[in-house]
Amino acid sequence: MTRLPELPFPLLPAGPQAPWSYGEGALSVRAGAREDLFVPPAGDSLTPASDAPRLLGTPPPGDFQLIARVTVGFVGAGDAGALYLETGEQEWPRREWAKLCFELSPDTPTVCSVVTRGYSDDVNSAVVEGGSVWLRISRTGKAFAFHASADGERWTFVRVFALGDAEKATGARIGFLAQCPTADGCAVTFDSVAFRGYAPKGLRDGS
Repeated sequence: MTRLPELPFPLLPAGPQAPWSYGEGALSVRAGAREDLFVPPAGDSLTPASDAPRLLGTPPPGDFQLIARVTVGFVGAGDAGALYLETGEQEWPRREWAKLCFELSPDTPTVCSVVTRGYSDDVNSAVVEGGSVWLRISRTGKAFAFHASADGERWTFVRVFALGDAEKATGARIGFLAQCPTADGCAVTFDSVAFRGYAPKGLRDGS
């Protein structure tokens, strides 16, 4: 179990074993070789071909925002650090989950998002100038929203979506993920982590 002073809930590891560490306000991890979390939409299986290390917890009931600045030591295509969300049963294979990534896609740092309801979709949202980007997952009522920011102040809308019914949304687990689908490993750091017990004022107004 890991406790971050910025979060009102503990975190537990999931997926492959990984060297999660926290110090001086930064959560760090290294994804191993060929570790990814994706269910190809053109495939015949609902089980992902691989898995990626995650550190997850259950937030308090109600609306929230989980925020972090993400820095990735990019090595190969698909390397990413992500904020992650899952609902429903906790046994694998996971059927309903989503991730908001800072990803090398395929050779350009990009904000990407994936929502999986059985199979995964895959969306590139914006190219990132620099080595870090701020990411935010929010729960607003029965829905979830993804945003990205260059400075942690003004937020750009990425997407809004539902995962399962209202009961599943209320019991969602959230946290952090690292992936390295094509290379031999990459380092990811999450700093400036923050949790707010309310939703953004608006999803498309920069707040």
